[in-house]
Amino acid sequence: MSAELNTRQVYLVGGGIASLAGAAFLVRDCDFPGQNIHVLEEMKVLGGSNDGAGNGEQGYVIRGGRMLNDETYENTWDLLRSIPSLDHPGLSVRDEIIAFDTAHPTHSNARLVNREGQVEDVTSMGFDMADRLAMVKLIMTPEEKMGKARINDWFGPHFFETNFWYMWATTFAFQPWHSAVEFKRYMLRFMHEFPRIHTLEGVTRTPYNQYDSIILPLQKYLEEHGVDFSLKCTVTDLDFREGDEITVTRMHYLKDGEPRVLDLAKDDLVIVTNGSMTEGYSLGSMTTAPKLNGKGSSWQLWDRIAAKKPGLGHPSSFDDHIDGSKWESFTVTCQDSRFFDRMEAFSRNKAGTGALVTFKDSSWLMSIVLAHQPHFRNQPERVKVFWGYGLFPDRVGDYVPKKMSECTGEEILTELLHHLHFEQDMEAIISTANCIPCMMPFITAQFMPRTIDDRPKVIPDGSTNLALISQFCEIPDDVVFTEEYSVRAARMAVYGLLGLNKPIAPINQYQYDVRTLLQGLVTSFR
Repeated sequence: MSAELNTRQVYLVGGGIASLAGAAFLVRDCDFPGQNIHVLEEMKVLGGSNDGAGNGEQGYVIRGGRMLNDETYENTWDLLRSIPSLDHPGLSVRDEIIAFDTAHPTHSNARLVNREGQVEDVTSMGFDMADRLAMVKLIMTPEEKMGKARINDWFGPHFFETNFWYMWATTFAFQPWHSAVEFKRYMLRFMHEFPRIHTLEGVTRTPYNQYDSIILPLQKYLEEHGVDFSLKCTVTDLDFREGDEITVTRMHYLKDGEPRVLDLAKDDLVIVTNGSMTEGYSLGSMTTAPKLNGKGSSWQLWDRIAAKKPGLGHPSSFDDHIDGSKWESFTVTCQDSRFFDRMEAFSRNKAGTGALVTFKDSSWLMSIVLAHQPHFRNQPERVKVFWGYGLFPDRVGDYVPKKMSECTGEEILTELLHHLHFEQDMEAIISTANCIPCMMPFITAQFMPRTIDDRPKVIPDGSTNLALISQFCEIPDDVVFTEEYSVRAARMAVYGLLGLNKPIAPINQYQYDVRTLLQGLVTSFR
């Protein structure tokens, strides 16, 4: 190892999967000493949006669930092949996930449910010819000609009443006012999933929630290599050398409430997670509704550095539109199996084999999913946990006459049970359940309409020591709101800043596969 690498320090701002992946690539591929890698995280726990916390008594919380896909997520799988399983000696996390998913394959039998509580036949996408033509036009139009166009600029009202839209929108959390460019990228990136969107067979499950299944083994791997983690450490600003180049010279941060300064040496590197999907989140309870918060430290840091240097993006396109980017999730902890028994009979899916069950006529556009149990490492056998969310939290419920955003956990659970027509068991289910709502103001901020330069490059033009690795950097052709986007960005940042000539797994281009195209065409007429 060179003397330069022995003294060079790397500072990763943020403790989410992007920074953890970046640290792992430094260790695995760059022979970088772990003690020279520093992860600075504001919270008291690592993982960022890959969270999972709680216990059987006070209840569990997952703000969101990240879906994996075995045929995409190219760099994520490459990384997880190198991370040892916590539970199965000799296996990697990748091996463990595939073995679990093979044993518990996904095949939804109840993807959409109507107001009468009946499972809809979703074999047909429901397109008319105008929908098909608009889709072809969208896919064929170059991104640079689309600008800040929204999805509803490309499609008429009929499209948003199709089975396809209800399924695709709730699988990926799209809204009609979101970016048409991002929607186009999803249609290309997941073209192979289009024919099976009604069963979600392409979804790959982790044995537990993503924090327990991915973050914990990744953290242990990094700890064993001596990586330095500074928790409850908030980076507030970066100073730059004067001139046209982008060179970070100083880092400002808060530690234990005290402002501190770190001067960077000549060869040190800074890799920043700019912006956050889950920042500003607020939890409610069975008796209280969550609050709607605003910007926190991650967005404020990006705002500050973008104002100092051109080429670092325009965060206002993403963080100044909370009404367009917020939605509300909820995690329900059940003290017995009554709800799960009813749902398994209703959906004809054992927990962990189905997918999102979406109530298409719900004013909140509510969906739930029952994962394989236990979903947490410390979950007692008698306890069951499921997750759900509503895409329209400012609409009044169909059974509870309040906006979802104003509802307590008990009221959200009441609305859900009415949509399922489980009124007979409602009192028994509610009395033994704990529903914790979670409001997330920026959860789909990365889908907001944008221009090509609103997201900075992973390594901005002129940068000598700074990279950006969040869901709000620009990776051509790839799709935000995925684990892969964060992992790919981290790999690009590490290899690029260190000048490493190693390949980065390319994006699978399904739009050039004749068989995939043919299957997509047939599906559009189904």
